[in-house]
Amino acid sequence: MANSRGAETLGDLCTETGAGAASIRDAARGRDVVVVTIPEKNVPGLPGDLFAGVDPHVVVVDTGNYYPRQRDGKIAAIEDGTTESRWVAQQLGRPVIKAFNNIQARHLLELGRPAGACGRIALPVAGDDAAAKDVVLKLADQLGFDAVDAGSLDESWRQQPGTPVYGTDLAAAGVRRALSEAKRERTPDWRG
Repeated sequence: MANSRGAETLGDLCTETGAGAASIRDAARGRDVVVVTIPEKNVPGLPGDLFAGVDPHVVVVDTGNYYPRQRDGKIAAIEDGTTESRWVAQQLGRPVIKAFNNIQARHLLELGRPAGACGRIALPVAGDDAAAKDVVLKLADQLGFDAVDAGSLDESWRQQPGTPVYGTDLAAAGVRRALSEAKRERTPDWRG
């Protein structure tokens, strides 16, 4: 786990989650999966060589959401129709899988259940690389959540803020229904 303030500031969070602290560059190296969980406005500020020398098979998961009014300000490319995660992939210079962005962090930490358990929450997972998406689908299951294939990265808008699946704790059938009911146009609360 890494942040912009340095590994020494992550002690409590590492204790709570069981993760180890690292520098930003070290967090991207020697891993099978790298999860990027930062405000969209800060993505362009990541080191340009963050993934230099990192195996191209390392799966990069984007959990971020664009909050133009609440935090990020206006990002023109997203406002013009580029999906949030496609924009993140362009900034990182790496393909990404969109996942874990529709659930509250506390719910992700506390509400995982064994496979087949009553009330097990499902999470949408979108991406273009079938093998990378499969890794994230399995990761969601290991964390205690059913995973729903939400299509390509260009379909990931279906799980962004303001859509029916965002901020919900639905079972798989509910996630599929919510994804199918999503409208492409951003509601005023989610536009810059």
